[in-house]
Amino acid sequence: MVHSNWGTWFVNDEIEAAEPSGLTMWYLGATGFVLRTPEVTVYVDPYFGDGDPPGIVRMLPVPLDPADATTCDAVLATHEHLDHFHPPSYRPLVEDLGTDVYATAGCYDEPQSEEEVGVPAEQKHVVADGDSFEIGDLVVHVRGANDPAAIDEVSYVFEHESGTFLNAGDSRPDYEVFPAIAEEFDLDAGVLAMGSVGNVAAPDDESIERTDWYMDENQIVEAANMLELDRLLPVHHDLWRGVTLDPAVLSHHAASFEHPRIIEHPTIGDRFDVDRPGCVQSVAMPD
Repeated sequence: MVHSNWGTWFVNDEIEAAEPSGLTMWYLGATGFVLRTPEVTVYVDPYFGDGDPPGIVRMLPVPLDPADATTCDAVLATHEHLDHFHPPSYRPLVEDLGTDVYATAGCYDEPQSEEEVGVPAEQKHVVADGDSFEIGDLVVHVRGANDPAAIDEVSYVFEHESGTFLNAGDSRPDYEVFPAIAEEFDLDAGVLAMGSVGNVAAPDDESIERTDWYMDENQIVEAANMLELDRLLPVHHDLWRGVTLDPAVLSHHAASFEHPRIIEHPTIGDRFDVDRPGCVQSVAMPD
């Protein structure tokens, strides 16, 4: 069961009330975003769960209940981990709005969630590295990723006439995949996951494990240079208790490198337009 800490205002009065002129994105936490264009609304890696307390504890508010959404053309998942492919977070969109789901074979065959996947055959799409498809005025390119903890992971490159946006899920730097993406696409903005090494309860809840799930400060700058990112949006560093990290340190690590040219620090609920830097004023706020 999903319980929104923000009621319905964020999904109905902010996201769905906006009138984007190009590709715009709202940050949901982890690597989750809602993407909107003049024609479509797409949810990427939506996760509105609480984790698995007391071991894996969510530190961010849950910004919306997907049951309150009134528009969604597609849900995309980068890999099978609970905070990226979470049936309670996408199933209301599938059942109530007829939304299609695009995910890797690993998501459908070996999901980390114990919940029923719940995607009818006619709404189920299996994606793999090298695929490309259109959702309205948005072209989605599926490319490789490097997440040592995942079974089947991909990155997504979203192309729109207003700009190009990358979501690499929980990928680490990859010396073959990321330079190939940079050669194929001129990326205006990209999302990469970072975090600290920490101690988290093991799956048996009887021991503590040293976790190294995400990129550290040096790795994320290395990845941004491989991808030749103009704008870097570091994420995931604020979701889980015990592995949080302050992205402000990245300015020091990136100072002597060509990329990224701009580092922006999303907080949950922030909106970004692909064709201009900076956080966009909320439409739900008074003038």
